[in-house]
Amino acid sequence: MLDELRATPEVLYGLGIAFGIVVLLTPAVGGMARMLGAVDHPDARRLNRRPIPRLGGLAIFLGILVPALAFLDLSGESRGVLLGAAVATVVGAIDDFRGLSPPAKLSGQLLAAAIPPAFGVWIDHFTLPFVGVMDLPAWLGVPLSMLFIVAVMNMVNFLDGLDGLAAGVCAIAGATYATLALSLGKADPAILSAIVAGSCLGFLRHNFFPARIFMGDSGALCLGFILASVSIQGLLKTASTVVLLLPLLVLAVPIIDTSFVVARRLKHARPIYTADQGHLHHRFLNIGFSQRRAAVTMWLWCASLAGAALATRFVPFREGGDWHLWETVAVTAIALVAIAFSIFVIYLLEIVKLTSPRRRRRDEAAQSETKSPDRQTA
Repeated sequence: MLDELRATPEVLYGLGIAFGIVVLLTPAVGGMARMLGAVDHPDARRLNRRPIPRLGGLAIFLGILVPALAFLDLSGESRGVLLGAAVATVVGAIDDFRGLSPPAKLSGQLLAAAIPPAFGVWIDHFTLPFVGVMDLPAWLGVPLSMLFIVAVMNMVNFLDGLDGLAAGVCAIAGATYATLALSLGKADPAILSAIVAGSCLGFLRHNFFPARIFMGDSGALCLGFILASVSIQGLLKTASTVVLLLPLLVLAVPIIDTSFVVARRLKHARPIYTADQGHLHHRFLNIGFSQRRAAVTMWLWCASLAGAALATRFVPFREGGDWHLWETVAVTAIALVAIAFSIFVIYLLEIVKLTSPRRRRRDEAAQSETKSPDRQTA
């Protein structure tokens, strides 16, 4: 792996430049957001207790754009990814500044997602275990690719509800994708993924609790769009059977969070785009975790899954049809750590919550409000 990193120094250069640009630019973007009135004010649903500027995604996008223009081959697929990311960022910025209706926002996301396939970034083939290479016609592969991109954009957006959470998860995903794509000889996706990781790490300087700025939809949609696009460009379209599942494993935390929230809203017959406090990070807070502890716990969860993905790719547990004992033991041990961490999270959110003093107080308050005649009259 060190040899591969030395062979592609742009990966490290891009990460470092993106980090520096975002660290330096974010305060200026925050000041501009305050002047424009793009500010999150405290309310019953939000966790911040003071006004916090949005539009941090503009700093993230510029931090990605500058090194991308310097190091990427813009004659083909990467140009489509950057153009789509620009559209996604603009759609998110408009929503941060003026607000968009759900249909208008979804239309903007679909418009952004339609750009990469026009430049060749779509799933035209992948490899299934025991089946082999599967070729997809354009009429099927393009819509599937667009659906995947829009889904990841919204997953990251849903995850962005806690100081530093989405930026940390995207930094881990970007670094993991960069390593995987580099090992597969996909230079441009590797460089862009590393740039995403650097920009997210730079943004964390201002976004970790207590946050001084939020990335807003402009940042969440931009990051989700690029992570989805590079996973198609650099990972899914390969001849490797195991690589097919790696992007899903790396993004397992936002996938689980979104799946849980959507299922909960459907169960209660509420629109899936309606905001609430049913996300995983809210559940951590309900059992007494601080924002810092909740964010770090979810980062570690994401990192354990990313570690399992990297082990699956780099530890040669099976070669030429033969299983290697110690390598198989190593991969199994790493996978068990990721599974154990996931079980630990489920234990915290489903078992500990039942004995949480904060939850008991909240339930008692809700019951007293229900029984109060004045509350019922109101």
